[in-house]
Amino acid sequence: MTALEVQDVDVYYGRVHALRRLSFTVGEGEIVCLLGNNGAGKSTTMNLLSGLVRPKAGSVRWNGTDLATAKPWNIVSSGLIHVPEGRRIFSTMTVHENLLLGGYSVRDKRRIDERIAHVYELMPRLAERRRQQGGTLSGGEQQMVAIGRALIGGPRLLLLDEPSMGLAPLVVKQVMEVVSAVNAQGTTVLLVEQNARAALKIAHRAYVIETGAVTLSGSANELARDPRVVEAYLGA
Repeated sequence: MTALEVQDVDVYYGRVHALRRLSFTVGEGEIVCLLGNNGAGKSTTMNLLSGLVRPKAGSVRWNGTDLATAKPWNIVSSGLIHVPEGRRIFSTMTVHENLLLGGYSVRDKRRIDERIAHVYELMPRLAERRRQQGGTLSGGEQQMVAIGRALIGGPRLLLLDEPSMGLAPLVVKQVMEVVSAVNAQGTTVLLVEQNARAALKIAHRAYVIETGAVTLSGSANELARDPRVVEAYLGA
């Protein structure tokens, strides 16, 4: 079943044509990866889905809801939650306080407590650091906090924008393992990544975006063997 459908979307920043008839789908229960270099339009796509930018043309539908005109806070309440590039956790707040903020739209305090307990179980390092200020954490720990904060909101579709950026290879592996675990527990994931090797290992399907348009698509295994992807993103 298709959860998200982006069809022939155009987005402009002034005169800059950022997305050009962009089309892709995300099926319920999948991990779908968007690959591309800097400036390809990946983060613009995430901002489009979050309601932070509006399409000039085309449609964006999430479980039957038109996102093109939806307010960002209503999009979050519908279960589509965005972990932005750069983590953006609150550096002077503790890990636990950062996680609590993820539940701002959840009215049931017991549910928030249950989700925080689940995050600590999924990422034990955060439980160890729960009273530590966010700004004192390592990059990998901050990324875990950002993902954990999103999980408190109860996402049905989790948008992850460059979660491996700036992280050491071992930490990248740990982050991707968390993403796989979240997906295995029933959350659909749309993953934007420049680290194609790490992303294709956990994704079911992938799209390559260049200058705002999809140029390649297929299963993760197919794209990992495609000579064009190997040359551009994976190395020899």
